[in-house]
Amino acid sequence: MEKKIIYEISSLYRDNFRVTGFEFGEGEKSVCIVGNLRGNEVQQIYTCSQLVQKFKVLEKEGKIRKGHKVLIIPSMNPYSMNSKERFWPTDKTDINRMFPGYDLGETTQRIAAGIFEVIKDYKYGMQFASFYMPGKFMPHVRMMQTGFENVEMAKEFGMPYVVLRKIRPYDTTTLNYNWQIWETNAFSIYTTSTTEIDKESAKEAIRGILRFLAKQQIIEYTTHEGYKSSVVTDSEMISVRTKSAGIFDSKVKAGEEIAKGQILAQIIDPLEGEVKENLISPVDGIVFFGHNDPLTYANTAVFKIISGGI
Repeated sequence: MEKKIIYEISSLYRDNFRVTGFEFGEGEKSVCIVGNLRGNEVQQIYTCSQLVQKFKVLEKEGKIRKGHKVLIIPSMNPYSMNSKERFWPTDKTDINRMFPGYDLGETTQRIAAGIFEVIKDYKYGMQFASFYMPGKFMPHVRMMQTGFENVEMAKEFGMPYVVLRKIRPYDTTTLNYNWQIWETNAFSIYTTSTTEIDKESAKEAIRGILRFLAKQQIIEYTTHEGYKSSVVTDSEMISVRTKSAGIFDSKVKAGEEIAKGQILAQIIDPLEGEVKENLISPVDGIVFFGHNDPLTYANTAVFKIISGGI
């Protein structure tokens, strides 16, 4: 293993901003795995750190196949993590809306450009991603429909779901999109949580990545086949939205099978304690995403449901 500085810029008031990577094996640029891009992505950096530990063992045992280089970057945004800010502390910009970057631009544009120059030529790119709203997911692999996506390859992670989503204008400045445009097979890996550590879903994501890399003949690793992944699109998911703001009292969890007419959550008046609203499932299905913040606004998508049984 070689620990190296991927990108560094100086700071006027504190230690330099450094992005650290861990390189395993040697040869062609086979795999790049990225942890957190945002300061609240605790689960993402944790999962990536555990993957570093796994690769230390694989390298020691000679199980990284010859001719393959693996780069793991646990954090692309240590400043935001240190200050507990989701976005860049100074101007609140999002590094994952700055790719492929601009080396003469604003700070986050320069960071994105410097990092992307290092990682853009890898054959496979994997990012531990998070959702913009607080909540928990079923573990899955997500891909943008750029025309370069490979659904059958995504199934080789053996995770419960492969989710395809149509591109929105702001997606064109994300890491995943630009990886695909530069002909990297790019995958976003979602575990259950963001701001808290879920060890079991972290282990499931790590097993999925190791399973995938074994099937690509990059590492020697034996495990069970995992799930036969179901492929769904974002547009197929049914959103359940609130009509009222208030205290959010969820009755179900991500991954739970639900019935049409079942109460999913209640919105409680924060001053009087009365139930303002019962959120009812419109279909039989599986809770794919569930809001987990104790408060919610009105007109917020607090559940995403996949219609049908497990």
